[in-house]
Amino acid sequence: MSDDSTSQGGWRAGSVEFRPHAYDPATQPELFEGVLGRRLIAFLIDLFVLAVPVVAAVIFIAVFGLVTFGLGWLLFWLLSPATVIWALIYYGATMGGPNSATIGMRVMDLEIRTWYGSPCYFLLGAVHAIVFWITISVLTPFILLVGLFNGRRRLLHDMLVGTVVINSPARALVLRANWGA
Repeated sequence: MSDDSTSQGGWRAGSVEFRPHAYDPATQPELFEGVLGRRLIAFLIDLFVLAVPVVAAVIFIAVFGLVTFGLGWLLFWLLSPATVIWALIYYGATMGGPNSATIGMRVMDLEIRTWYGSPCYFLLGAVHAIVFWITISVLTPFILLVGLFNGRRRLLHDMLVGTVVINSPARALVLRANWGA
């Protein structure tokens, strides 16, 4: 009897399935070329996308507070939890969407995948964002230097949640063609 997981390159030990890494920097360097720098720019674009509705909400609450003689300003306490919920929905929906990339990542021709090659999904995208902010908060931004010391350019939070950020197939194809010329 054939097992689907073993026919796809994985192997089973009891009830645990082991899969090989889908992306190898030695045989597929075009997937990792320039990823860290473009990832930083993508993050800044995503921060802008996240900030626009939050700033709009702050302006609305401020004006609403003026109109209601200060009563509307009580809504400011909702702003912090709403911002967290908005960020989790944004990262979960965009990373878990058909492009497996946030808006910033799409602009920069990046995708996020599981380490074994599957597209990202909503929960993984949201958890990825949570683990990113926790590692940055606890271990300082210097933890981002981890990406300089591994071939797949994975950051600490990528390793913890089992993801890898790669160039989009279109960009990788262009890089491969340029290297061949």
